[in-house]
Amino acid sequence: MDGSKLLIFTDTKRGADDLTRTLRMDGWPALCIHGDKKQEERDWVLHEFKSGKSPIMIATDVASRGLDVKDIRHVVNYDFPGQIEDYVHRIGRTGRAGCKGNAYTFFTADKIKMARGLVQILREANQTVSPELERLSMTVGGFGGGGGGGGGRWGGVIVATRTLVK
Repeated sequence: MDGSKLLIFTDTKRGADDLTRTLRMDGWPALCIHGDKKQEERDWVLHEFKSGKSPIMIATDVASRGLDVKDIRHVVNYDFPGQIEDYVHRIGRTGRAGCKGNAYTFFTADKIKMARGLVQILREANQTVSPELERLSMTVGGFGGGGGGGGGRWGGVIVATRTLVK
């Protein structure tokens, strides 16, 4: 890693734990923070993340507000949040103090209805809307016709979108 930090958001505590375990098993220096962790453990994880000893932190929305860490270059919405306001708070962790940052968002079939709101907020912020996200936002009833992305947690990954945050 280049000294920058990566913050990955999941919707659930279990999802944060599972993703952290998977990344660590693959050799990535990842730690996670969520509401089931004791305060001393959360403080330690945050210290390791801020210092760069663990440049990857997986978190629930407990870290989407009030977290002030320098050099978070990338935010990943591994699970798209249930509210657009939560999306705004999550991506607000990057691109701070005049620095640029990137936010990457994954959509699954169960969150497809949020695409329209995301397009609207990206346009309001003068950000580029990818053609894939634009098409996705225009579908009605999820997939609008034939087929779709399959069922289950992993069967329906539709599109990933990137947002440059200034």
